[in-house]
Amino acid sequence: MRSYAAGTRLRALLLAAFVVTLGALIGAPVAAAGRTHTVAAGNSLWSIAHAHHVSVDALREINGLEKGKPIRIGQKLIIPSKGWKKKSSSPRRANAKLADGVGRKRSGTVIAKPPPWTQVQKSAKERGVNPCNTPDPGYGVYSHWDRSVSMGQMLVPERGGIASNGAFDVMFHFHGHEAVRKEWVQVMHGAVLVGIDLGIGSGPYSHAFAAPDTFKRLVESVEKVMAKKTGKKHAHVRHVGLSAWSAGYGAVGEILQQLYAKKLVDTVVLLDGLHCGYIGRSLDARQIQPFIDFAKLAARGKKYMFVSHSSIIPPGYASTTETSHLLIREVGGHFHRAHPRPGDPMGMDLIGRYDRGNFHVRGYAGNDKMDHCAHVGLYHDVLKIHVRRRWHSPRGYKKH
Repeated sequence: MRSYAAGTRLRALLLAAFVVTLGALIGAPVAAAGRTHTVAAGNSLWSIAHAHHVSVDALREINGLEKGKPIRIGQKLIIPSKGWKKKSSSPRRANAKLADGVGRKRSGTVIAKPPPWTQVQKSAKERGVNPCNTPDPGYGVYSHWDRSVSMGQMLVPERGGIASNGAFDVMFHFHGHEAVRKEWVQVMHGAVLVGIDLGIGSGPYSHAFAAPDTFKRLVESVEKVMAKKTGKKHAHVRHVGLSAWSAGYGAVGEILQQLYAKKLVDTVVLLDGLHCGYIGRSLDARQIQPFIDFAKLAARGKKYMFVSHSSIIPPGYASTTETSHLLIREVGGHFHRAHPRPGDPMGMDLIGRYDRGNFHVRGYAGNDKMDHCAHVGLYHDVLKIHVRRRWHSPRGYKKH
């Protein structure tokens, strides 16, 4: 595969991310019968289940773990095989769950893979830009990246961006921080951006945030940096968002299941990045349950959520098309066909959409690396049309 970025770290990251999309976004393959996992620091049942494409319930039952009972470092857990079935006093009900993946009896595959007509590609010339190497607009009202936080780096307005009582807004973005920075600075004028890159695959992201206090410490470290930079000792977060491109969804999934984050997080943006495994021919919805729960809250207007998908078909696990459509089905809706729009960024071709309350899904054709990169370009409009109006963040300014 030809690199568009010899010598440029961002382009190398984007190229590697596409390779991951085709082969290893989720992490470890489904374990064979009898395989074990030794619990390491920061592991949770959810992160272990997610990495091995199994459900938490299956892990609990095969290892005889009671619900609510913690696991310990060094403990060896048996990983159920792909065909493992949970014991049940009602075989009919158990089989319905396995056939469906969401606990309700339905026949056939839950969601179909992207159809052949979506498997198209466009050159950079046709698009008018190479989505994996977009022009750099600079930093706007923001200073350059600051690495004072406990993880990653943060983008803070040169001055302002905080209310008189110390309140400020912050978005935590996972995977591709430089790419999203180019979109962020064009439309955001005060909210803080924290960018975190942890490598290839969703595994490093989920593992990094498996411990319940990791995200809390990160938020507190941002508050301390803002207090120091602005001179407001009571600096504190007000609106908090989580966004991710590609493999970064692994961090978002871990964070959303934590009580602290459930109360704090207002906004979730997933740019062509949400995957899960299968149970039989159907999606294992339990692997993405935190996202389903958040989508339901957004559909009721209590939170905000935007999800986009390409038409890339990865090997052996569910595509972003399938998981996006499953979210729609879980909130009681249906994906609606749509036509390409000239206003969509980087030559993207819209094929469908769904809107209910504050829950929005956009689907696009295309199955190559530039299609995957192009989803970062959607960040611009999501921030401008939805997030900026929702948050009304204190305005930041450049120093004169």
